[in-house]
Amino acid sequence: MTDKIARLQELIAPIREKIVRHPVYSSISTVEDVRTFMEYHVFAVWDFMSLLKSLQQSLTCTSVPWFPVGNAGTRYLINEIVTGEESDVDQDGTRISHYELYLRAMRQCGADCTGIEKFTGSLHRQGDLQQAFNDGHVAQAARSFVDFTFRNIASGKDHVKAAIFTFGREDLIPGMFVSMVRDLNMDFPDTIGILKYYLERHIEIDGDHHSQLALEMTASLCGNDDKRWEEAEEATVQCLRKRLELWDGIYERLSAPVVQENLLFP
Repeated sequence: MTDKIARLQELIAPIREKIVRHPVYSSISTVEDVRTFMEYHVFAVWDFMSLLKSLQQSLTCTSVPWFPVGNAGTRYLINEIVTGEESDVDQDGTRISHYELYLRAMRQCGADCTGIEKFTGSLHRQGDLQQAFNDGHVAQAARSFVDFTFRNIASGKDHVKAAIFTFGREDLIPGMFVSMVRDLNMDFPDTIGILKYYLERHIEIDGDHHSQLALEMTASLCGNDDKRWEEAEEATVQCLRKRLELWDGIYERLSAPVVQENLLFP
């Protein structure tokens, strides 16, 4: 099993390297740049939670009457991850999900939450993903990323969902971005402080404990089935390409020249 994991990690190493070395990070140097990054990235934070809950629904019993689903080992793995992601603690020790913490960081930073709030509000009311994209005026790069996630959720293939959850998600934010946020926080502690906490908490929880649990979950779901491992590899590569597209979209936005309005004076 460890050979299968090692093979998948080796396969995706080049594209992961492109992501962590993407020029989007070096283009972020001001609070305004951080705001733009967050307005895109929040969609990845949100759909990560949806992917997580989809796995929990598939791998455990979330309805009444209760019946045992799958094996207890996999149930433990996914429930442990959900607990950490859905009900972690903020700086004051108050329970909060990572998504809600991210929204709080956006508001402190002055980022515009209108897009994600209109999107989730529409989706909650109508249940139509494409309509929600339109109602939230979601940028194409973020739209494509979320759409890919939900197509995989709809596939019903738990081993594929586990693979993209494990190998294609939030551990891709490199140390240079975290260092930049820490530096900005020294100058703007009342603006960047929550984001700094979010990133550091994320590294603490996801970078060690959750990543190991996720590896075990993926290995368990793929088992000794070569076809499942092939599907997991293909989906993970596609997921990472979508992340590259998302980063490209943010970089293009950050690199766009500022258009000054022509003012006519009497």
